[in-house]
Amino acid sequence: MRPAQLVYSVICDDVRLEMGNKLSLMGLFENVFFQGFPSALVKFAIVNHWVGNGHFETQVKILAPDRKEVVVSTPSKFSVEVNGYADNVTFFTNVNFERPGAHIVQIYIDGNIAGERPLYVHHVPAPPTSVN
Repeated sequence: MRPAQLVYSVICDDVRLEMGNKLSLMGLFENVFFQGFPSALVKFAIVNHWVGNGHFETQVKILAPDRKEVVVSTPSKFSVEVNGYADNVTFFTNVNFERPGAHIVQIYIDGNIAGERPLYVHHVPAPPTSVN
């Protein structure tokens, strides 16, 4: 059995399964903009593409910029057939972000870190209101 290897990881708004077992990824992003904190991201997904052979447990964690606080963590399981691949999709809803900064998305396979990528959370103040 060959251990699973992470080929790529993508953050997006939504994922759809199309005819022919194809995935459609909508709204790819790595930046999130909020007018104030704390704020929540209502729905998003992280798609991890794996190659290997066997049955695996994965976990996706999002860490705060200090890399100490876990914002959210979701485990799942998947299998990869011989000479095949697997797309593991993790959906998140109502994830709260307490502060801006470069949050870290960590992807684990069988308890070992397989990769990480940034998720940039920005503070964008509301435009000033004009009084006429």
